[in-house]
Amino acid sequence: MEKVYDPKSFEEKWYNIWSEQQLFKPSGDKTKETFTIVIPPPNVTGALHMGHALDNTLQDILIRWKRMQGYDTLWVPGTDHAGIATQIKVEEHLKKEHDKTRHDLGREKFLDLVWKWKEEYHQRITSQLKKLGVSCDWSRERFTLDEGCSEAVKTVFVELYKRGLIYRGKYIINWCPRCQTALSDIEVEHIEKQGNLWHIKYPVENSDQYLVVATTRPETMLGDTGVAVNPKDERYRELIGKNVILPITNRIVPIVADEYVDAEFGTGAVKVTPAHDPNDHEIAKRHGLPSIVVIDEKGKMTGEALHYQGMDRFQCRKELIKELEDLGYLLKVEDHLHSVGHCERCSTIIEPYYSDQWFVKMKPLAQPAIEKVKSGEIKFIPERFARIYLNWVENVRDWCISRQIWWGHRIPAWYCECGEIIVERETPTLCGKCGGTNLKQDEDVLDTWFSSALWPFSTLGWPDNTPDFQRYFPTSVLVTGYDIIYFWVARMIFTSLEFTKQRPFEYVYIHGLVRDAQGRKMSKSLGNGVDPLDIIDKYGTDTLRFTLITGIAPGNDIRFSEDKVENSRNFANKIWNAARFVLMNLQDFKIEDLDIHSNLTLADKWILSRLNTTIQNVNKELERFELGNGAKEVYDFLWNEFCDWYIEITKPRLYGDNVKDKKTAQSVLVHVLTQTMKLLHPFMPFISEEIYSFLPTKKGYLITENWPEVDDRLIRPEIERQFSYIMEIIKGIRNVKSEMNVASKKDVEAIIVTKDKGVYKEIIDGEIYIKPLAGLKTLVVKEEQGEKIEKAVTLVVSAGEIFLPLSGLIDLEQEIQRLNKEIKNLDFEVERIQKKLENPGFVQKAPQAVIEKEKAKMEEYMRKRSKIIERLQELKG
Repeated sequence: MEKVYDPKSFEEKWYNIWSEQQLFKPSGDKTKETFTIVIPPPNVTGALHMGHALDNTLQDILIRWKRMQGYDTLWVPGTDHAGIATQIKVEEHLKKEHDKTRHDLGREKFLDLVWKWKEEYHQRITSQLKKLGVSCDWSRERFTLDEGCSEAVKTVFVELYKRGLIYRGKYIINWCPRCQTALSDIEVEHIEKQGNLWHIKYPVENSDQYLVVATTRPETMLGDTGVAVNPKDERYRELIGKNVILPITNRIVPIVADEYVDAEFGTGAVKVTPAHDPNDHEIAKRHGLPSIVVIDEKGKMTGEALHYQGMDRFQCRKELIKELEDLGYLLKVEDHLHSVGHCERCSTIIEPYYSDQWFVKMKPLAQPAIEKVKSGEIKFIPERFARIYLNWVENVRDWCISRQIWWGHRIPAWYCECGEIIVERETPTLCGKCGGTNLKQDEDVLDTWFSSALWPFSTLGWPDNTPDFQRYFPTSVLVTGYDIIYFWVARMIFTSLEFTKQRPFEYVYIHGLVRDAQGRKMSKSLGNGVDPLDIIDKYGTDTLRFTLITGIAPGNDIRFSEDKVENSRNFANKIWNAARFVLMNLQDFKIEDLDIHSNLTLADKWILSRLNTTIQNVNKELERFELGNGAKEVYDFLWNEFCDWYIEITKPRLYGDNVKDKKTAQSVLVHVLTQTMKLLHPFMPFISEEIYSFLPTKKGYLITENWPEVDDRLIRPEIERQFSYIMEIIKGIRNVKSEMNVASKKDVEAIIVTKDKGVYKEIIDGEIYIKPLAGLKTLVVKEEQGEKIEKAVTLVVSAGEIFLPLSGLIDLEQEIQRLNKEIKNLDFEVERIQKKLENPGFVQKAPQAVIEKEKAKMEEYMRKRSKIIERLQELKG
């Protein structure tokens, strides 16, 4: 091994070896249980960001773990065509480089250009994923617009249409005047903006009265077809059923009663503009009010807007307000902070737009999707996200699936001059109603989420009953962020249950967002984004992965900081140096010499017990999807127990003349290092594979090695307890020597007093470790204190009391101050636990075992406190 940890020297090397050896491919062994993940497809023209890095690290941990456990694992990679995002990028490039629009090129040539763009940028995102170490089966890579996925999309569309679950109709949708297309809710970014609330007088017909409506969008009043009030609002009860005269237009519109109206907001009277507000559209349907479109698809006023025709919507607002003020209709203007929807792609303010669109009826699809989650057949991790999912599915609305762009799955619907709509998978040649041949295909494409909704089964070959579909579907786990539960997770469940009659996955593992060190969302506007490739270039992939996984809990956001990266890099260095030490001390060691059951010392038994306990704990945490806890178990064992303790303890045996002791120490070191590299591999695959390649125990590649099995014979709780006493004594003496400025190598005397005969023997057995590691000249262990020990530092530990007669080496006053400080710390801990135990909320909710543990801790603190007070009196007296 190289002297210095340098990830650049081996990370790319190992990824290439794994790929060339086809180690990411499933075994296909039908005697094995399958474990399948389909990657949440990144945008084909996108770039790796921290969210991708976290999401794919989590998936890779799961797939590597299951692969080592012996499952027939398949991780299907792929990319999404990202209709609007990709088209915008290509259009911007076309405008900048050639000063042309897509319409100048025409549909066919423009799509040729987008495909070339896709091929160029597709390699970028996939190479970045490979840089992250993802062990996908790249031979099965899919693309939402590839032939197989496209066939699945057409099949689902046609089937849903024939079942009456897809229809075409007029509805209010999110519309971007810049992108010239409908947008899904997730493509709309809501931004708080300081605006105004204009109060406008609407005269009541044949009366001196008037109603006052308050609006944030006065330009839409030109399309009003009614005014609504709450039927329980006493102020307006007598006006219900009457009419008002719409200012400027002089249109007569009715006053209707509708419970949707919030009597507390504004004036309690709401202008109803059915063509420009989804809630107004629903009110209009309930009361039979017509819809009048006054803003067109480009954000300009239509002919229905009278003399404002052709004017930009915001210019119209200014002019209209001035006219209302001049005519005496504008009562007042208030400042008003409200949320304004913007196009996620181009930041244009979106317009609710009334137009012909294609929709999926969601209610008939919802019930099976509700039942699968309620029954536990599909499980959300953490469980709280099931409630979020159910709340949306139980209140689901029809899904607008048409988009007015060219890049995507073109809707398989053709229109005949006779008015017939023909929906088929293949292009029809004539109209079945009139026999006409002049058929025109719908210009729109499907929402990108439509093809993504089929991803778990379309990627495996459906609608054909392929071998992959038969073997690897349903998939095992979906790993994704909480922000797309509505838009993706739910729709995959809908479509899978409807078309395959099976759940798409068993578990939905939800993770949070990666935020900056201050807890802010990473964004271009804040300039706080961190490029994962920069971190990889500087620190290595393993360091980035471990930083992202450390401390993570399912569903919770994580904070990313340079300090955490440094800590992970230090951990990698620690592992590297420990492995080098072991390998440098294996002279004359052969694999046949490996023996971890004979001639074991107390330290050997302890580290083997801790190793197997750690394997047990890591398994438990990974099974619960607590991947962060699993990583911490590996970290704590490697850093604190193996590196800091066991390696130090074995040095005298490795450097000594006793061949048998040396062979045993070497055996245990090799075994523990081998097993911990296996445990580490899912989290830090490159460094673990590199170290493993130098071990005498290696059998092939670590990536396909067997996951460590727990050896119950080696788990010794009593040994672990005994060694915890020994470590506490050593750490206590070291800390005191450090506080007292006693040189670490200076020999010191120590007296340990314990009244427990069992503990007494355990400390005697541990003397061989305590003396050298604590830097003691002599160690006396007593069951009774005997004569008073003058001017000694006192430590109270779990095993008893430690006295360090340091006369001439310490300042007596300094020791008294130290003991007073320790009493203060113990008082704080006692008070903290007392408050917890006096809190009814804690006592009622906490398990009895937890309460008893807190009580035991308080008793231990009280015992230590009384001993320290006793010792203080001795020093002072």
